Amino acid sequence: MQIQLSVVIITFNEEKNIARCIGSVLPIADDIVVVDSFSTDKTKAICTSKGVRFVEHPFDGHIEQKNWALTQAKFNHVLSLDADEALTPELQQEILKIKSNWEADGYSFNRLTNFCGTWIKHCGWYPDKKLRLWNITKGSWGGVNPHDKVIMDKEARTKHIPFDILHYSFYTVDQHLKQIEYFTDISAKAAFEKGKTSNGFKIFYKSVFKFIRDYFLKLGFLDGYHGYVVCKNSAYAKKLKYSKLRALNRNH
Repeated sequence: MQIQLSVVIITFNEEKNIARCIGSVLPIADDIVVVDSFSTDKTKAICTSKGVRFVEHPFDGHIEQKNWALTQAKFNHVLSLDADEALTPELQQEILKIKSNWEADGYSFNRLTNFCGTWIKHCGWYPDKKLRLWNITKGSWGGVNPHDKVIMDKEARTKHIPFDILHYSFYTVDQHLKQIEYFTDISAKAAFEKGKTSNGFKIFYKSVFKFIRDYFLKLGFLDGYHGYVVCKNSAYAKKLKYSKLRALNRNH
């Protein structure tokens, strides 16, 4: 017996991406709900034109928003995507097979990221396994904001499917740097609330090791110029996070 599947997507000002995301799940979805945190661009109009359910809800954090979005799904079997993600045709076909033969409680996939027009296949960015298809009675969103992940119950069975979710992350380097500024505010605060500390030495070695690991050990140099930019920005993000954490330590 084929299960019925809800696709859940959260959005905020995603007019560049949301049509592609919705289009990629139409062949596999029995229900599509977009939970939006009051976009000011054309996101709502695009979603309405696609005939999906569109719900507005205040944003209290990535984990909190995604868990609330799960409550809007019609069915317990859910595929959760970000608006800048899309399924490949191969993954669409695989999910259709899974719907007819649901064996595990959750399924993970690879995620392939496009950065400024280049597919990044190294730098620690790939295969970037993500569990995104699961029975929501057996797991929910967790992790540490803004780095959310699905956490399954201890007894739950999971299976990895080696097909790609396409991730259209950043169209410009400046867009990446702005997200780093935003995300490091969140991650530094989360680390501070967990009692973590930072100092000058930690800022130095965390950022330097991050670049060495991603560019050399994770073969980022094979991704050419954009691989170098990704690794440099990732190291900068480490430096910024721990610098902001040190400032929070000092101020409190």
